[in-house]
Amino acid sequence: MNFDKFTKKSIELLGKFIVLAMPKKTLVNEELSAKYMKTGDIEFDFSTGEFFTCGFAKEILTPDDVKDEKYFIAGYDSNNKAKDVLDDMFARAIYIDDNKGNGGVVICAIDAVGMSRKDINDIRKLVLESEETGKLKSINICCTHTHSAIDTQGLWGEKIYKSGRNDEFMTKLKEKTAKAIINAYKNRTDGKLYFSCIETEELQYDCRTPETFDRNLNMIHFVPENKGKKEIYLVNFASHAELLGSKTKSVSADFPCYMIKEIEENNTNCEVVYINGAIGGMISAKEIKKVYRNTIDCEEYTKEFGKTLGKLVYNLSDEEEIEPIINIKSKQINVPVENFVLTLARFLKVLNNDFIKKKKDAFVISEVGYLVLGKRQVAVFLIPGELFPELYNGEFLNIDTSANKCESDYTPLIKITDIKKSFVVGLCNDELGYIIPKNDFYLNEKTPYINSGNDHLNRNHYEETNSVGPRTAETILDTLSSIVVSSQGLGTRKKEAGNRK
Repeated sequence: MNFDKFTKKSIELLGKFIVLAMPKKTLVNEELSAKYMKTGDIEFDFSTGEFFTCGFAKEILTPDDVKDEKYFIAGYDSNNKAKDVLDDMFARAIYIDDNKGNGGVVICAIDAVGMSRKDINDIRKLVLESEETGKLKSINICCTHTHSAIDTQGLWGEKIYKSGRNDEFMTKLKEKTAKAIINAYKNRTDGKLYFSCIETEELQYDCRTPETFDRNLNMIHFVPENKGKKEIYLVNFASHAELLGSKTKSVSADFPCYMIKEIEENNTNCEVVYINGAIGGMISAKEIKKVYRNTIDCEEYTKEFGKTLGKLVYNLSDEEEIEPIINIKSKQINVPVENFVLTLARFLKVLNNDFIKKKKDAFVISEVGYLVLGKRQVAVFLIPGELFPELYNGEFLNIDTSANKCESDYTPLIKITDIKKSFVVGLCNDELGYIIPKNDFYLNEKTPYINSGNDHLNRNHYEETNSVGPRTAETILDTLSSIVVSSQGLGTRKKEAGNRK
């Protein structure tokens, strides 16, 4: 008997059995899952408003009883109990409106490793039912992906079959995040919006081929008309926030905290929101291998890395003023769940993502979004997980270098629109793990999704064990392509077959 094939077949059968055995209370209704999702503009309107109106607010999320209560640090090893606090977890929200009567857009960043769309919708519900925000056309909540914050997903508990989430903490986190969003609306003031970016050097590292990533540090800058109000910086950069290393037992927002501190110390009249980019692959800081081995002072390195980014931000020049126009469109998607480990985690209530079942297959309900600032001046892709950068920039592996010995057949994000300036917001409105091109999606032949596999070039494929499955990328890119094509006036290049070349 071929025991390798027997093991693989057994795992496949186990996955199907878990799907079939999932009780109804574990599943959700698609329509109800979309109840608190604001889909944005039906059609994009590029007429110009008189001015932008923006607001900012933040709330501390760190509980007071970290030393006394049981909280697990998320991102590296499970059963890693927090012992103290290095710096606080925050929810930071910005409200943006072009004053054309279509409603405002919220972007909120939470210092956490990731959050399910179920939890995101709980926050949206609190905001919308408060009736304190006026008209909103989109509420977007993303995570900074710090690996030193309290577990908000459930995967880092004491036991593999037991959630690491603290229910009381999660309830307060949702309430405080909703409060930050509401107050961002209340704190709004009129002014101008600017965009700038700079290509960074020697800051990032790609742990997996192809060695490619977005080197740009991007910034949306709001300057209020009233000089008594604070400026707002919305900063985007692609890097795993994991620089404190696996041995840390301190709650922290990791390097984004120290980037923000550096900016605020240089400009005391500003507030900052940090949003992560396309970090799949895995995109991290230059010295990440030393961090993994804990051969450097991780705390010092974290602070210096953040400080370096902060200096780049406040030295940015050549800002382009954005015309008072903001368009956004989001769409709910059903992503096929082929990773039976995630299905099992949902079955055991370790995870709480919105699952549905169709015949013998499980799907996770998620969403994607597309935002355009000005008259097609800046495009922003809202991605529910850790996107491999080549899905954005098109630098795919080829027949000789890919795991499956074939070319990629995706049209990358930068080519589905003719807007020249763009960036990705990762871990936005959900966390689906790694989003991997299908031509390089490779599983362990004996124990798929349990252990990582090594391909014909002996490249390790760890990321696949933390992915929903090989069809995630096409589901996301095809949907975004349809959104761009349907958005009137975008000058898109229509595809004959969805997102395929």
